[in-house]
Amino acid sequence: MGVEKSKEEARRWFLTAESDLNTARILHANQRYAHTCFHAQQAGEKALKSIWYLHAGDPRGRSVQKLIGDLQDFNAELYKHLEDLLPVGSKLDKFYIPTRYPNGLPDLVPDNAYLRRMQ
Repeated sequence: MGVEKSKEEARRWFLTAESDLNTARILHANQRYAHTCFHAQQAGEKALKSIWYLHAGDPRGRSVQKLIGDLQDFNAELYKHLEDLLPVGSKLDKFYIPTRYPNGLPDLVPDNAYLRRMQ
C-alpha cells in the first residue's frame, strides 16, 4: 500500500474509532454497560489499527493487547510510546466476546453481568 493510501486508511480507521467511542459514551449514559464495554474495545482496536496504517503497517487480529505488543517488532520507537497501555489493552480484550453473547458468561446474559462500576 502506498504512503497516501496508507494515510487515508489510517484516517478511516481513526474516524471509525472515534465513532465507536462516541457510541460507548451514549450507551454508558443510557446504562447499557455491556454494550458500552464492547464499543470501548472496538474503539481501542480501531484506534490502534489506525496507528499501524499511519506507519504503513499491516495490523492483524482483534486483540488490543496484541496490536500494541506486535509493535515491538514492527516499530520499536512507537512501541515505547504505547507499551504502558498493555494492561488497558488486556482489560479491553476481555470485553470482545462476553459482552455480546449469552454463552460468553456462565449463567448470565451480558446486560446482567456488566454493571456501572467494575473492577
